[in-house]
Amino acid sequence: MKVVLDKAFPLDATADSAWQLMQDIEAVATCMPGAKITERVDDTRYKGTITVRLGPATMAFKGDIEVLALDAATRSLHLRGKGTDATGGSVATMDLTAAVEPSDAACTLKGKSEVTMSGKAAAIGGRLMAPASEQLLKQFVANFAARLDAMQTANTTQSDAAESAADAATPASAPAARAATPPPAQAAELNGFAFIWAMIRDWLHGRFSHKAQGR
Repeated sequence: MKVVLDKAFPLDATADSAWQLMQDIEAVATCMPGAKITERVDDTRYKGTITVRLGPATMAFKGDIEVLALDAATRSLHLRGKGTDATGGSVATMDLTAAVEPSDAACTLKGKSEVTMSGKAAAIGGRLMAPASEQLLKQFVANFAARLDAMQTANTTQSDAAESAADAATPASAPAARAATPPPAQAAELNGFAFIWAMIRDWLHGRFSHKAQGR
């Protein structure tokens, strides 16, 4: 079973800031609810896990992620992942392309993902695959935006501190300012009950909208 999503989300940040964060694959991975990078094999290959809990049910996958392209000129990322669940009864693959595009004083995050599942996961997911993928993507973008905001706030604070230090110091003793990476933000875990409610809410909205249009 395959689900294809092609979405665009506005971000309250500059394109350069969003691209800076997007290049940090390990940081981006923590924005996905339930995801974790467990090992960095080399500059383009990683090992990781992703766990999704829906009420009493749990789906856990373990596999590999490969960065196929990272283009600074277009601020775009292309990666592919493949994982198998703990029992070996399900396999999931994902092909993702994402790009940051400037828009006025902010930017837009555009992404297209193709997720394919086979085995028990596909049989259990069925019709829920598409809305489940939508909700995961929404939570991912919310976490990405929160981490981006924290990064910008930290950079602004460091810049202000460096300027204050430069003003107070003499030219001979002024220390060189160094850019520092803000402490990693903790990605929110996937809340199964809120996740299910969001899916039901979107489904009901779609049904009632269709009924209203048919009157």
